[in-house]
Amino acid sequence: MTDRRGFLLAALGAGAAAAMPGSAHAQAAERASAFIKTTGERLVAVVNGPGSPADKRHAIGQIIVAAVDVDAVGRFCLGRFWRQTSPDQQKTYLALFQEVLITNITAKLGEYQGVKFTLGRARPQDEEQVVSTVVERPNSAPATVDWVVTKPAAAPRIIDVIAEGTSLRITQRSDYSAYLQRNNNSIEALLAAMKSQAILNK
Repeated sequence: MTDRRGFLLAALGAGAAAAMPGSAHAQAAERASAFIKTTGERLVAVVNGPGSPADKRHAIGQIIVAAVDVDAVGRFCLGRFWRQTSPDQQKTYLALFQEVLITNITAKLGEYQGVKFTLGRARPQDEEQVVSTVVERPNSAPATVDWVVTKPAAAPRIIDVIAEGTSLRITQRSDYSAYLQRNNNSIEALLAAMKSQAILNK
């Protein structure tokens, strides 16, 4: 995993939105910003706080499950191959996707000690809100991280993280697609690789 990918994991069009009434649009932006502020503060508190790596992994896992629409992100990352999987394969894939996501985010917690999180502005993107933040950690330049929030006015959930212009879910989908193409489009091969990744990175 590259450093950029590790950072993307830790951190871990506006046409439709423009048609929303002004007050509803402002309310959605406010809700999305408040949601990201709370989520970011919870993550930073765990990373910088006391506790064993196992305790921190558990706590961060709970935050991710609560804040991220993991199933929606997982389906997006599998792309067109999702329709080619059986119900049992889909269930296994989503369970492994969540495990890999949590494992990769928590694998290098020590590198994020001292991290700081500053909230920026929210902007509409289709029916979502994109909330900008600045993430700082010792011995690293500040990085702009955008959080894409779906259903911002009702039940906000994160569906993408964009660090310095690079989308986590698009990058992951590209990686999965390339892996499948190298392995005769075998979903079972991908599942086996994901299982190994989750185990090795713990």
